Amino acid sequence: MDSITGFLIPGAITVGVFLVGLYIGRKLVRIPQAPEEILADARIEAQRILARAEEEGRAKADTFRDREEATLEHRKVEIGSQETRVTQREATLEQRAQNLAQREEMVIEKEREATEISAEAARLAEDARLELEALAGFDSKAAKDELLQKVEDEARRDAMVLVRDMEAKAREEAERRSRRILATVIQRVASDVVSEATVSAVAIPTDDMKGRIIGRDGRNIRSFEAVTGVDLIVDDTPETVSVSTFDPVRREVARRTLERLVEDGRIHPTSIEEAYEKARDAVEQLVRDAGEWAMLEVGINRLHPELTTLIGRLRYRTSYGQNVLDHLVESAHIAGMLAAELGVDETEAKRAAFLHDIGKAVSHEVGGSHALIGAEIARRFGEEAGIVHAIEAHHNEVEPRTLTAILVQAADAVSAARPGARREALESYVRRLERLEEIARGFDGVEKVYALQAGREVRVVVDPGSLDDLGSQDLARSIARKLEDDLQYPGQIEVTVIREYRAKGFAR
Repeated sequence: MDSITGFLIPGAITVGVFLVGLYIGRKLVRIPQAPEEILADARIEAQRILARAEEEGRAKADTFRDREEATLEHRKVEIGSQETRVTQREATLEQRAQNLAQREEMVIEKEREATEISAEAARLAEDARLELEALAGFDSKAAKDELLQKVEDEARRDAMVLVRDMEAKAREEAERRSRRILATVIQRVASDVVSEATVSAVAIPTDDMKGRIIGRDGRNIRSFEAVTGVDLIVDDTPETVSVSTFDPVRREVARRTLERLVEDGRIHPTSIEEAYEKARDAVEQLVRDAGEWAMLEVGINRLHPELTTLIGRLRYRTSYGQNVLDHLVESAHIAGMLAAELGVDETEAKRAAFLHDIGKAVSHEVGGSHALIGAEIARRFGEEAGIVHAIEAHHNEVEPRTLTAILVQAADAVSAARPGARREALESYVRRLERLEEIARGFDGVEKVYALQAGREVRVVVDPGSLDDLGSQDLARSIARKLEDDLQYPGQIEVTVIREYRAKGFAR
């Protein structure tokens, strides 16, 4: 406080001196006075101003001192309040510490009790286990082993069921993809649905020609049979003479020879030999042309000449009414398309399928399966081992070991089993469709039945008045079960029941 007063008083004096000087200046300006008077007046005024300044300085100092004292008192009050709060907090913390210590003691006590209870429970469980083992007659290890064995058996059974289901799904997927591939291939095959049979009958203009063919004492017919190697049948059939032999090429040569003789009219041993030579040359040329045409049709460039001749001989061979040479060409195309769909070598598949029935060209001369005969012929003329194996395995005389062999089997089956390819297959195909329609037509409420997609789908049109929608669904299931029980068929048959109600009105 004294330091503040010491600072304010000199300032007040300085101000007072300044004011006195100012006053003296004013007096000098207004009223001219003597220097002594001016000095006395200045001193008096200075003293008065100094006294006033001191009073003002003391008043301000007192005011500042009072304000500082009030501030200090207020701070003391605040500090006391803070000390009180700190004391309360310390008391609260001490209380919490005591509570935590009590809780810790309680937790330790409960842990000890829990440990004792757990030990007691373990002892009781052990006593119960021993008592159960005594009652059951075997220990827990044996029971555990038995339980594990049971669980293992159940897991193994579940795994087998899962594997079976996965195999079934994989088989269904494989069958679906194979059906798609085969359907695509069959749709791309443009084959004539015809059945060709070799005709061994020769038409003659009149029945008098039969006498010339027989000749005096049968000389001409004996000469004809000796030269051609066939049996000539001259019976009561009007204007027809039949040629009989197991060799289709020889039968064709004999037929052409007889046609030349009948056309010329001169029949004797010499003319028979001349006609036979011409007919044989013509047929041999036709055989070579047929073999070369087939190679060109399939797209095979290199083939042994003897194999080409044997292939051409199949032009005159039929199997169940299907021409064998046409069957080979068609099988080669199918095998090539199957190989292309599967991403394997098309050339090998087409070549194997083209040669798979070559044994039929000599099977009437050599005993045994035509597949094994054809494989031996192909091996003799330098065909590759894969081709030979596919030929010998296409009828499962040998287990197929290559993809080419399987493709040849599939192509052979597709070509032979398509509707209209063979007489017997066509007849069984028609009978199966008729049986499908007959079974579906035997249910009540059925109006019309249509077998579609080569017997893969049956569409049933029902009377809407006799069946509702639920009844239609039940009818579809019943027809499907009936087909499963009464028919044998590959793949599956889709049964579709169509129930349609139409209302008509006429405006006049």
